[in-house]
Amino acid sequence: MMECFAKRYCECQGENNIFQNSDTCYVLSFAIIMLNTSLHNPSVKEKPTIDQFINMNRGINMGQDLPRELLVGLYESIKAEPFKIPEDDGNDLMHTFFNPDKEGWLWKQGGRYKSWKRRWFILNDNCLYYFEYTTDKEPRGIIPLENISVRECTDRQKQHCFELYASGGADFIKACKTDSEGKVVEGKHTVYRMSASSEEEKIDWMNRLSQSISHNPFYDMLASRKRKAQYTAKN
Repeated sequence: MMECFAKRYCECQGENNIFQNSDTCYVLSFAIIMLNTSLHNPSVKEKPTIDQFINMNRGINMGQDLPRELLVGLYESIKAEPFKIPEDDGNDLMHTFFNPDKEGWLWKQGGRYKSWKRRWFILNDNCLYYFEYTTDKEPRGIIPLENISVRECTDRQKQHCFELYASGGADFIKACKTDSEGKVVEGKHTVYRMSASSEEEKIDWMNRLSQSISHNPFYDMLASRKRKAQYTAKN
């Protein structure tokens, strides 16, 4: 549903479309859903600020930032009045995850604290989503599969490990998630490490992820300029 909305929205905007492609609209839509939950969930003590919302969406427009006034307007609108999905359409968000490229349980290593947590992963539409439970309507996190690579790795605590890592000139993996209090936070991992239940599952996940990863030439250009600047500075 969200993917169809993003594509249709961009088509209708025509020359006035500020999004470089429909993926930008798709990721922003997900960020808005998470913002709505965090701002109006009573259990969230520390509400996300406008600056945090803007920072979370930096570079999502094919490496460029969206206009600040757009993000400020979205933030203020949602803060003033939450949007709600009608009860009889409550499962529409889950249509995004129907017929996925792959789904299943994986162990995911934390970024700051290297503990392992079991998460339900869904691979679909060039994005990797993870949930705490299979019954959750909204994912705990989303990892757009752009300018990253996948590789085998070893770990002392887990078997059948592989990891996603930033590549193609990107400094970190662009992602967003909700923390334990439901607060929207921006992920800045250089690596996401996962553990599968078997060697066969690990290989299948790695193959499916490799097929879904897209590449943005903007980051190649950025990396090239960085190398050129470093070479010039040395000489």
